Amino acid sequence: MSTVQKAFEALYAEGDHALDAAASLLAADKGADAELARRGEEFVRKAWERGWQPADLMRMVRRELEEHHLRLLAGLVVAETRGYSALPPRWDAQLAELPAELWRADRFSYATAVLELYRVLVRLPSLEPVGPVPGDALLPPPTAGEPRILTRVRALLAKAEGTTFPEEAEALTAKAQELMARHSLDEAGLAARRPDAARETPGAVRIGVDAPYETAKAILLDAVASANHCRAVWNEPYGFSTVVGFEADLEPVELLYTSLLVQGTAAMTRAEAAQRAGGRKRTKSFRQSFLLAYANRLGARLAATSRRVAATEPTLLPALASREVAVTERADEMFPETRTTRVRAAWDEAGWSHGTSAADAAALHPGRPEVRP
Repeated sequence: MSTVQKAFEALYAEGDHALDAAASLLAADKGADAELARRGEEFVRKAWERGWQPADLMRMVRRELEEHHLRLLAGLVVAETRGYSALPPRWDAQLAELPAELWRADRFSYATAVLELYRVLVRLPSLEPVGPVPGDALLPPPTAGEPRILTRVRALLAKAEGTTFPEEAEALTAKAQELMARHSLDEAGLAARRPDAARETPGAVRIGVDAPYETAKAILLDAVASANHCRAVWNEPYGFSTVVGFEADLEPVELLYTSLLVQGTAAMTRAEAAQRAGGRKRTKSFRQSFLLAYANRLGARLAATSRRVAATEPTLLPALASREVAVTERADEMFPETRTTRVRAAWDEAGWSHGTSAADAAALHPGRPEVRP
């Protein structure tokens, strides 16, 4: 039995005593280094086969371990994926986010960190697959660039996040949602006229939903997904939601959710500062209530915008409805045992009021006067 095989018995033992002994074995045997690295790449490959993607692994290790473990994992992921001629959609973007810095340490510390990382990897459960794995013969051909609509939405949201004028941010965000709704409607119409439309099926993407206040963030993502003809299913233990929808809708949903979260957090920080200036110190409950109200109110307004845009093309409503049915069926197939979750959070009246106001301020009808009660 090799040194690595003996050391790996510690991966399945409880506590850290066995792990320390295994690290001592590895530190003393320089000849084990190559096998140790090769086995790490095998663990990563098995994670792909169990439904995990690079961003999922990084998110999981970030929750369980420390920064240097992320750098070790990044090295394994890069080494494992380097041998493929083509990667699944979205993987290039995930790989580009990996930390590039290598981690150096003495042999015992390095071996300990590697074993801690491997212990997490070997215990990963299977996830619902959201796409092909590297090396899959059915990988779709790569696309050249992104759709023009995404470029426009991305630019609008970047401006909304960067401006210091709330009214400008409101109009820019509203225009982005209108573009997304129009794009989804156009895609439904094109699909209905294509002979191969029946072969197009909904896909899925995982989006991180990180602490703190992850319940409110998951509700916001669900609202954005629902308003754009997608379904979101939250996996609280692993810190992500799976959004199910047609490809034309998935990336816009992620863009809008990320932007609204940035804008909502900025608005919350400003409101909280004003509360503190007035002598209030219920920070946690204020933030929870703010974000819950923001997600709740904004969801209703996003949905209203989508309905308004869809009403301009009544002949396309059957095609749109057909795609929504397909999305629901696909989500139910992937997650047959979903359940609703009660929101458990400390309630703060001022936070709820400010959060509702922030969502109301995100005017979804630019250029048109609004009637407020």
